[in-house]
Amino acid sequence: MTQAPAATKAARRQHDREIIALAVPAFGALVAEPLFVMADSAIVGHLGTAQLAGLGVASALLTTAVSIFVFLAYATTAAVARRVGAGDLQSAIRQGMDGIWLALLLGAAVIAVVLPTAPALVELFGASDTAAPYAITYLRISSLGIPAMLVVLAATGVLRGLQDTKTPLYVAIGGFVANGLLNVGLVYGADLGIAGSAWGTVIAQCAMAAVYLFVVVRGARRHGASLRPDAAGIRACAQAGAPLLVRTLSLRAILMIATAVAARLGDADVAAHQIILSLWNLTAFALDAIAIAGQAIIGRYLGANDARGARDACRRMVQWGIGAGVVLGAVIVLARPLFIPLFTGDSVVQGAALPALVVVAIAQPVCGIVFVLDGVLMGAGDGRYLAWAMLATLAVFAPVALLVPVFGGGLTAVWGAMTLMMAIRMLTLWLRTRSGNWIVTGATR
Repeated sequence: MTQAPAATKAARRQHDREIIALAVPAFGALVAEPLFVMADSAIVGHLGTAQLAGLGVASALLTTAVSIFVFLAYATTAAVARRVGAGDLQSAIRQGMDGIWLALLLGAAVIAVVLPTAPALVELFGASDTAAPYAITYLRISSLGIPAMLVVLAATGVLRGLQDTKTPLYVAIGGFVANGLLNVGLVYGADLGIAGSAWGTVIAQCAMAAVYLFVVVRGARRHGASLRPDAAGIRACAQAGAPLLVRTLSLRAILMIATAVAARLGDADVAAHQIILSLWNLTAFALDAIAIAGQAIIGRYLGANDARGARDACRRMVQWGIGAGVVLGAVIVLARPLFIPLFTGDSVVQGAALPALVVVAIAQPVCGIVFVLDGVLMGAGDGRYLAWAMLATLAVFAPVALLVPVFGGGLTAVWGAMTLMMAIRMLTLWLRTRSGNWIVTGATR
């Protein structure tokens, strides 16, 4: 990072309070999201194996589709936070409305694609003949909730940019509870089967989107911001999000390559890989919460033309990322003999997972730095650099990972390649923050 005078203790305490106030509720909201799928799985699982398998395929497709558009949250957070820092709340909320309109347009486009192609998509994912009909049913119904899901992403970005992560937490908790109750009532009470689960999720997602829209519209009216769609604003949101889309797709490609390589190693290795990946995702939620705080805080400082405040906040958040990584790494090492048996009693799978988990644990401080600096550059609106950096990382990771079956090392080598990937990301992000080129002040970048 760029050199700057040491922050005073008072400034560090202020940064700590801001990070905690934003990161803790953000972590709760992030953890609540996968609980939707877990609740659906628990309820549908009692219908039968074919229904659960169909849900698994459809959920994977839906999760992939929605995660591709996560830039709606990231780009909106940065843009809104800048305007908040500049003291222009009207423009901040107007920017947020542009993101929400873009979410609705993208959601409509996804529905138009998924409804007619659902059978082909399910077949592409390898669903069995018995599971395919259930997967198609769930996918078609649930796709109707995609616009609501994308609105939730964009509106979450608006509130994060406004330095509010508590409302998304409350909405996520309410949505999870509603989803569970609706699923039970529609699946068993109304005897709709897997279709009832899909409709329950759609209704819950629409209700969440409605709550978000109520909050944002109320803020828009309070500050005199227009609610009408603005073509130029929507286009600007899409342009700002395009580099982050490239970044996200590159990251998804890395995860897919890792899973494909693990699958080539054998059933035991791919089973162990899925267990480790679930833990890796859980630790990512904790680190991503700090990154979300970084997006909101950095955007606000830059919008307020406070370059030094942005540097100091960046430095403090890196310290938080390293500290969180060390703690998570220690927990993984200590808990791994207890964690693995929760998923499998197969000694072969356990034997493959245990050494790989040590590699994951060692990598956690690196992951902490990566997540934080990723959030800092997102908050600065430096999406173009993030896109190129992730493409470069993918170019290095892919051949290394694909050579694992050739040179050996098993699953531990796969996660060694994943650690190399994170180290490359850390290097590219550190070089960028050290250069200071990410610091562009003002209400817009």
